[in-house]
Amino acid sequence: MEKKILLAEDDKNFLWILKQSFITEGFKVATAEDGQMAVEMAQSENPDIILLDILMPKMDGVAAAKKIKELGVKAPIMFLTNLKDVQHVSEAISSMKDTDYLVKSDLHIDSIVSIVKDKLKGK
Repeated sequence: MEKKILLAEDDKNFLWILKQSFITEGFKVATAEDGQMAVEMAQSENPDIILLDILMPKMDGVAAAKKIKELGVKAPIMFLTNLKDVQHVSEAISSMKDTDYLVKSDLHIDSIVSIVKDKLKGK
């Protein structure tokens, strides 16, 4: 069965590259370019996993993640960001269960895909 991933990222170039990488690996991919759209897509698309950028327009990734969980969406959430702000990281992770934090500038796209695949194997 194909797994579905929701990618929420406001950097259009990074979003396109990430989407293509996941499609190549056999994923179905839904995308959102802001936090509010991510919340709506999380409900309508029923993804197996959600990757959320933290800094996005309309609603940041942490607020979007909280809203997604409040709405009862069960998919695990992985935060994607360029931030290396430890307080922001700990706030994002401590506020929810079943979340991971990936710093985009530290990882190659293939590594992000691999981490997501490993996370889904446990599901």
